[in-house]
Amino acid sequence: MKNKLSNKGTIKKVAALLSDADSVLIFPHMQMDGDAMGASAALCGALRRQGKKADVLIEDKIPENLRFLDKGYCIQDYRNNKTDVCIALDCSDFLRIEKRQDIFKNGRQTVMIDHHTTSQPFADINYIDPSSSSTGEIVFLILKQMGVRIDPDAAEALFAAIATDTGGFLYSSTSEKTHLAVAELYKAGLNHNRAVVEIYQKKRIEKVKLISRILGTMEMIHGGKANLAVMTQQMLADTGAYPEETEGLVEELRNINGVEISAFLKEEEGAVRVTMRSKSRADVSAIAMEYGGGGHTKAAGCTIPGGIDEARQLIADSIGRQLDDLSRL
Repeated sequence: MKNKLSNKGTIKKVAALLSDADSVLIFPHMQMDGDAMGASAALCGALRRQGKKADVLIEDKIPENLRFLDKGYCIQDYRNNKTDVCIALDCSDFLRIEKRQDIFKNGRQTVMIDHHTTSQPFADINYIDPSSSSTGEIVFLILKQMGVRIDPDAAEALFAAIATDTGGFLYSSTSEKTHLAVAELYKAGLNHNRAVVEIYQKKRIEKVKLISRILGTMEMIHGGKANLAVMTQQMLADTGAYPEETEGLVEELRNINGVEISAFLKEEEGAVRVTMRSKSRADVSAIAMEYGGGGHTKAAGCTIPGGIDEARQLIADSIGRQLDDLSRL
């Protein structure tokens, strides 16, 4: 879809459009993380409570640790010819809703909500706020602008979105307004303990086995200032784990003392999906953009066509150049 750079939205404009709509279809990005799922669930539930027809259209599995957020919101088949508003959440570009693009374009109005610095607008109305910690934080503001009461389910979903996308409030994107938003979620009935247990403390044994295999591939590079680990399709077959159960692993790699950049490479059919994190000064979004990806300074990703060994070498070389540039500053 052609970029629509001139159609810049505002919270007020998006809220008004959703308030006027009778039907809304929500599009989180494929391979949902906590932000995409949490923001989508919160918005869908709020719209349904207003008597609107609202669904979350997905194209793959909901990660095991996020399924508690789905209160019957998510569907994988949609046959309605026209929807008043199609809204993409946490999608930095049109490819992130790959199998649902035609349905999205068929909406009477299309909206894109995101917070990534490398986002490429693709809707009729595009609201992108890189200063926000998460898409969940933006959806929180939209619901407030709409005058919608945030109930305990929405509070839980928004907390999941914000907590996961800030790395448990550790990332530099976390701000005073992030904490003030979460404070309001407590007032709305947030069950913090339940959310934390569901998100972080219900690991399947298959997941633990997969993580063990992946960590066995970890290589410290560039004098211990960076590391890489990989996941192959064979590992998934051997352990019975799901690809989405590796969520958060790249942060664990970065947490190693002395590491500035971590990279996690997932083997897919004909390509390798790369997720990267940095700790302080490195800009991993610059590395991701070399391969057509994007994201934030400290959290970014890309997809590289080809095999895992080639992708690993390319990313290792790019990380090396980034670290060399930093050492000269």
